[in-house]
Amino acid sequence: MNAIMIVELKKHLQDKGLAFWMLILPILFTVLFISVFTTGDNEAVNQEIIQSIVPGYIVMFVFFIMISMVQVFIKDRDRGMTARLASTPLKSYYYLLGKWLPFTFIVIIQIVVLFLFGKVVYDVSLGQPIILLILSLFITFTVTAIGLAMALTVNTENMGIAITQIIALGGAMLSGLWMPLEMMPVFMQTIAHFLPQYWAHQSFQDAMAGTTQVPELLQTLGVLFAIGAAAFIIAIIRYPYFLKRAVK
Repeated sequence: MNAIMIVELKKHLQDKGLAFWMLILPILFTVLFISVFTTGDNEAVNQEIIQSIVPGYIVMFVFFIMISMVQVFIKDRDRGMTARLASTPLKSYYYLLGKWLPFTFIVIIQIVVLFLFGKVVYDVSLGQPIILLILSLFITFTVTAIGLAMALTVNTENMGIAITQIIALGGAMLSGLWMPLEMMPVFMQTIAHFLPQYWAHQSFQDAMAGTTQVPELLQTLGVLFAIGAAAFIIAIIRYPYFLKRAVK
């Protein structure tokens, strides 16, 4: 498992395309939208907008890691790597962990870098850094678990990319990552409570402002963990079917 994990991590860290999706594009979007929505002279209002946009785009763009996860698993399946590894004494869950863990490291790095960018460039408040770290770990678990489940379920890379865009962009819109949730219709506000993006965004904002309450934090962590655990169960169930489709 360790060998798989190290090889995968090195490969992903050298992938310029992944760096674009995970760091460069989120920074460009953050700068663009902050410049558009902070044109007024009211510094307090501008800072409030920035405090919403920075975590909002962090949450939105962590979901794009699922594209890379789908691509890695589909390529392994179609090139015979999955079947070859399955024929060795390596247990299936070691294979899945070896493939999954590098993506968790990458997402954590992504979140840390983007928060540091927000702090250095826009002086966003990081009022409760320990809570921000805990939230980052939980949203990382949730996102990569969903990505793992999808990678073992979809038949093609294009299908995975399409579903990722629906989850990332649709979830961002419905969860208030693009605009304040209060400005959206009531039924959309209700839908938001079923999406991990909403819970992560709200809790990130509270932690940045230093106003996190323990009951609300535990509720958010519980929701994120439950969604991630459900996705992991789906991935485990789907793995035998994924293996049957593997090229030998």
